[in-house]
Amino acid sequence: MLDVRRLRLLRELARRGTIVAVADALAFTPSAVSQQLGVLEREAGVPLLERTGRSVTLTPAARNLVRHADAVLERLERAAAELADTRHGLAGPLRIGAFPTATRAIVPAALTALARGHPGLEPMVREIDPAEVAHALRAGDLDVALVHEYDFVPAPAEPGVASTPLCSEAMYVATPAPAHDHPDDDGPALHRWRESAWITATAGSLCHTMTVRACQAAGFHPRIRHRVDDFDTVLALVAAGQGVALVPQLGIVNPPPEVVLTRLPIHRRTRIAYRDGAAAHPAVTAVAAALRSAVPPQLRPPAAGALRPPA
Repeated sequence: MLDVRRLRLLRELARRGTIVAVADALAFTPSAVSQQLGVLEREAGVPLLERTGRSVTLTPAARNLVRHADAVLERLERAAAELADTRHGLAGPLRIGAFPTATRAIVPAALTALARGHPGLEPMVREIDPAEVAHALRAGDLDVALVHEYDFVPAPAEPGVASTPLCSEAMYVATPAPAHDHPDDDGPALHRWRESAWITATAGSLCHTMTVRACQAAGFHPRIRHRVDDFDTVLALVAAGQGVALVPQLGIVNPPPEVVLTRLPIHRRTRIAYRDGAAAHPAVTAVAAALRSAVPPQLRPPAAGALRPPA
């Protein structure tokens, strides 16, 4: 009989690539992971790993077993959801992941709604980059998480993870006032700021990639001066004349009066992510409803600062 916990380790190895990465993610030692995978090989009766020096690769039999593991783990999530549905009232810890702007703009109101409707739940929020969410969900470190994608940076499909839409927000280019426009420039909107210094998020983040790709689509590569992840700080730097930046609607709270915000035909979409099979779990359903109730109505453009129509 194949052990489900060992199947989970094999699946994580397929996703993360190394035994050390699996051990770090699941709070094991590398030797313990290797030992458990060795037991799984004996249970399966066929080689699952090919070892070359310090690296390992999955055999065809192991890759096939991972596909079955995905299906088994999804069914277990469905079973857990059905069992939870038979209990009277939701109770216990609920681990929620969110990116910073959602943590500030959406999560507090959602937690208030959860406390009012399900006082037995114990929500625990963890700020996390969307790129790390899939691993955290599959490892069981999170139950529900908010992730986002941009028009120029679509989210890849993640095995073992499902999601549902939450909201869509506009993107703005933030420029110092008075904005350095080129009214006679009939090229793409962002092309007006091709000569400007740019402020982006740190390299490797979705926000950074979005800015670079949006500028490339407009025909230039941004000349990056500052790399900052906090949007309040980004807007302060723009107000100080340090460059221009792309900012999502949820990242604009009380913008400095020295900043001009021009709406662009670019959007960021937020989704609620959870493990495959967990969509019907009462706790997941409850937190999804609370998150939707907390989304600002139609995500209206910010009232403060100087706003311009879509460029």
